Amino acid sequence: MNPKKDKAKRGDTSRFIQAPKGMHDLLASEEPYWERIESVARDIVRFFNFSKIDTPILEYADLFRKTTGEGTDIVEKEMYVLKTKGGDLLALRPEFTPSICRAYLQHSLSRLGQPQKLYYFGPVFRHDRPQLGRYRQFTQLGFDILGGMNDPIHDAQSILILTCLLEEVGIKNISLKINSIGCRVCRPIYKKQLLNYFKNKEGELCADCVNRLKTNPLSLLDCKNESCVNIRTEAPNFLDKLCTTCSSHFKSVLEYLDELKISYALDHQLVRGLDYYNRTVFEVFIEGEGGGVGAVGGGGRYDYLMEALGGHLTPAVGWSCGVERIVSVMKAQNVKLPMKFVKRVYLMHAGDSAKKKALGLIRDLWAEGIPVSESLAKGSLRAQLKSADKEGVALALILGQKEIYENSVILRNMRTGLQENFPLDRIVVEIKKRWRELGNTR
Repeated sequence: MNPKKDKAKRGDTSRFIQAPKGMHDLLASEEPYWERIESVARDIVRFFNFSKIDTPILEYADLFRKTTGEGTDIVEKEMYVLKTKGGDLLALRPEFTPSICRAYLQHSLSRLGQPQKLYYFGPVFRHDRPQLGRYRQFTQLGFDILGGMNDPIHDAQSILILTCLLEEVGIKNISLKINSIGCRVCRPIYKKQLLNYFKNKEGELCADCVNRLKTNPLSLLDCKNESCVNIRTEAPNFLDKLCTTCSSHFKSVLEYLDELKISYALDHQLVRGLDYYNRTVFEVFIEGEGGGVGAVGGGGRYDYLMEALGGHLTPAVGWSCGVERIVSVMKAQNVKLPMKFVKRVYLMHAGDSAKKKALGLIRDLWAEGIPVSESLAKGSLRAQLKSADKEGVALALILGQKEIYENSVILRNMRTGLQENFPLDRIVVEIKKRWRELGNTR
């Protein structure tokens, strides 16, 4: 008998009890960080008057080929593409921006008040090399301003919102890099000079950059290969080649940032590596602790993207950030999360008779809108108290033999240990009263 053949016949299940490479589980220990980020994002949405948009996880693959770009790493190497039974080629979305613009055109959002201010929060997929803060399935949070006037104040407002988000979740040492990559008038002149520069050094470039010379010259400035990074130090400066209109636009963006007292560093080699960007592009990094994840967020202006999809020239600017990267930075910087006030009571029982009555009490509390946790399978009151402490609830109910006889229940303050006995018909009022008091003093 061959053990290997026998194992293959039975099926080796060891690989199926772990997540696929580059995918990850979100466990309860991570939840407080995600809740904090989502809570801050919701506050920003309300303050700056954005609206939520959700798009399908699957889109036609051509949507990204026409917008993100045939010569980009995302389209050439990282997209998950599948063929449907009907023969359509679909892709798991590798980013949100093309989907947002497709929805804008499909639903004629240009007929609504302009600009449209939209935000999103959801999973994206890229077959990338997994590393710190980078996964093959990850979550993007982003804000976009579409339509209206091509006003540089929207570029500055986008950057303001990104920095507000990062600062509010507790991240320190934020570093903003910014550049302008011009428009369809001045960019061809720069591309020609860039090609001439790199063609003279073609023998020193990595294989990917040799291909980029033919397909996407601007992405030569985005290569992370160390030898290519060294080669491009003497590359032409984009800021010197901007037309008058782009130069004026960029100057205004920087003036707004100065007014906001947002520090920035000009980086004439920052291009973002996607075909649809024009004029302002920016990325945010973290200095010191937590800086190993790379850019935590970035974006820019993409006025030509709607045109690429058959629409009209539509001013647009926005950014996205990887939530997993933000969480990594928060952990590295030991960000203290706000104490969570849990509006939930913990029901404990003492004895078999109380255990039998507990489910009925849970049903009654449910009917009154009081969320309940419990450990009905645990017999020890001490073990139940320990579970309540671990969950972080402020109030607990204790049901014992005496309470069953008296038709009452004990209300315990888990922070002070103070216990009081109340009739069951008053307990809902007392719980809500204590929640108000605790909420005002936490």
